[in-house]
Amino acid sequence: MDLVILFGVLFGFLIIGAPIGVCLGIGTLAVMMFTTDMAPVLLAQACFTGLDTFTLLAIPFFCVAGDFMMFGGISKRLLSLCNALVGHLTGGLAHVTTITCMFFAAISGSGPATVSAIGSFMIPEMTEKGYDTSFAAALAACAGAIGVIIPPSIPFIIYAVAVGCSVSDLFLAGVLPGLLIGVLLMAVSYWQARKNGWKRNDGKATGRQVWTELKKSFLALLSPAIILGSIYAGVCSPTEAAVVGIVYAYVVGAFVYRELKWKHIVQSMIDAVLISGSTLFMVGITTCLGRVLTLKAIPQRICDGLGSISSNSIVIMLLITVMLLIVGCFMDNISATIILAPMLLPTAQLCGLSTVQFGVVMTMLLAVGFITPPYGINLFVASQLSKIPLLSTAKRAVPLMLAMLAAALLVMFVPIFTLGL
Repeated sequence: MDLVILFGVLFGFLIIGAPIGVCLGIGTLAVMMFTTDMAPVLLAQACFTGLDTFTLLAIPFFCVAGDFMMFGGISKRLLSLCNALVGHLTGGLAHVTTITCMFFAAISGSGPATVSAIGSFMIPEMTEKGYDTSFAAALAACAGAIGVIIPPSIPFIIYAVAVGCSVSDLFLAGVLPGLLIGVLLMAVSYWQARKNGWKRNDGKATGRQVWTELKKSFLALLSPAIILGSIYAGVCSPTEAAVVGIVYAYVVGAFVYRELKWKHIVQSMIDAVLISGSTLFMVGITTCLGRVLTLKAIPQRICDGLGSISSNSIVIMLLITVMLLIVGCFMDNISATIILAPMLLPTAQLCGLSTVQFGVVMTMLLAVGFITPPYGINLFVASQLSKIPLLSTAKRAVPLMLAMLAAALLVMFVPIFTLGL
């Protein structure tokens, strides 16, 4: 009965267009009032206590750092270097797009931000060189999803807070899965380029040209090394590393490249407020929701329900995979993580996945939702940049999405991808 009330209210208000945070709050309040003896005032108290964690400060800081690096010219220099290195290969510009998204993923922690930063340069460039525009947009949307896998990752931070695990461990575990997605996307791009006869760059860059681009982009390449290196060296926590990233991006963008202006700084602050405000509101609400779910033993009941379908751990994890893919079509990564992570983690642990491994797998599967309508936020951004209809972009993204799904299944069933480092 409690699950019927929770999800009935949740999806009922979603249908009429209420914000997801409001839907969660009303659903939680309804369960508290009708199925428990908890006082409604506990909802407000839990919201405040749920936000009392230093880790959550990393969210607005990483948003600002990513924007500073985009506006400050760092992403543009990364593109030039990647083009000099792999632009001459079959599907070269597609490879450039993917590799640059992987670099930018190690800066921004956001999928849509990665699509916007890289797609605005690469989609017109690929179109000019003869690539199909809808494929260029689809690739930017899919490669942009790597932004939530390769650390730093905002969904990883949310997952860590939701289930109580180490952010640093999640960041380290996300490196190889992010690289795996990139390699598979490049393989699909190579196949598409050969099939359609898309041209590579006119000639291979000389050693001198590569060295010139490397010198120009050296400070840009240092940014992910500084952020992640400070975390894994034990010098900074993830939150402190985000602040270091902001300072570094500001100094490089404003005083070295001289492309970061006051209007960009203001826009970055606005973006950070909008993203962190909506995210933190949901985190507070779901702290209370987590207490209610624990009180009603809902995670255990879900585990028992999946176990009644099959005792085979592979079948159970495939059922969870399908569930997360469907949820990703209708809900953003952060909201789905907040709601489902505490519910599904006990089942995943019984199937042999560690807390960290399941966090990476869950984020990868929900990242596919960035490219699947009707939600598909990366698709919307890429379609807007390319002026190509959403469904046309989604159609060309199918082989790329299958590559992302294959990567997620490999990570799910081969622990070395997450636990190796």
